[in-house]
Amino acid sequence: MNTLIRFLKDWTLPVAMLTGTAAYFLFAQTPVLAPLKPWVNEIVALLTPTLIFAQLLLTFCKVEIHDLKPKTWHGWLLLFQSLSCLSLAVLLVYCPMNEVYREVFEGAMVCLICPTATAAAVITSKLGGSAASLTTYTLLSNLLAAIAVPLVFPWVEPHAEVTFWVAFLKILSKVFPLLLCPFFLALLLRRFLPKLHTWLVGMHDAAFYLWAIALAIVSGQTVRSLAHSTAPVYVEVLIALAGLIVCCIQFYGGKRIGGHYKERISGGQALGQKNTVLAIWMAYTYLNPLSSVGPGSYVLWQNIINSYQLWKKRKNETKHQE
Repeated sequence: MNTLIRFLKDWTLPVAMLTGTAAYFLFAQTPVLAPLKPWVNEIVALLTPTLIFAQLLLTFCKVEIHDLKPKTWHGWLLLFQSLSCLSLAVLLVYCPMNEVYREVFEGAMVCLICPTATAAAVITSKLGGSAASLTTYTLLSNLLAAIAVPLVFPWVEPHAEVTFWVAFLKILSKVFPLLLCPFFLALLLRRFLPKLHTWLVGMHDAAFYLWAIALAIVSGQTVRSLAHSTAPVYVEVLIALAGLIVCCIQFYGGKRIGGHYKERISGGQALGQKNTVLAIWMAYTYLNPLSSVGPGSYVLWQNIINSYQLWKKRKNETKHQE
């Protein structure tokens, strides 16, 4: 039993992804469970934001207000996001290419401009980075996406019938309540219910395991969207490979930039860990819907990298203990 518990602790994220995938195939391939699908979908729709809210509340309870301020490396990462997205947009507009290549580049572009995941602070804290710096960048990157996406994406796909202000408010409504409400609640608990606040701070790994449950749900949803896609397999593979390349570039670039300012972990997670649910919505809204395979596959790539980072950190801790 102890060996099993140790294994689950060491490989929480891969186990979560496999569990979500297995759950999808269980419901998809078992006719007797078919009547339960509507109930399961409703539960999932309520559970995912609830889990994210809870894990962010636990994380923000540990954040000091005076640490929430923009830093120089935030500006460099925002510049990287802006220029990389704009470069691909220019390529798509002015360089003739067939439909397959357009879908591949559009998938990569979505992954580049996509803002930092609201729950990235959980993994950052687990890895030993600054949750406060990451939270600040999450706010900034969401503002950047809210402004850049409605401006750039309709230029790439002019048929998108969504105005700038509608898209801007839509993105803010999807992200900011989930990000700001737990933050302000953490402030209120610190001020008016200090005992409850202290108790929440003492729940060291709870936010991480809540994130693992949310990851299992997102993994199942991602597999479902890929399974229901009518696109040729080789096209999906090419778009997924583009997502992998972009993922590796962003984690590496974020670590390099953040490392220059002694924020290597926070920089890597800020640029590499993306709000893929929002990215999929942006792809469906503005671009060829098939490009959503890019951020869909990004769920897998970023969590493989996160799993490796957590394994490496545990390995180093064990070595130091010896």
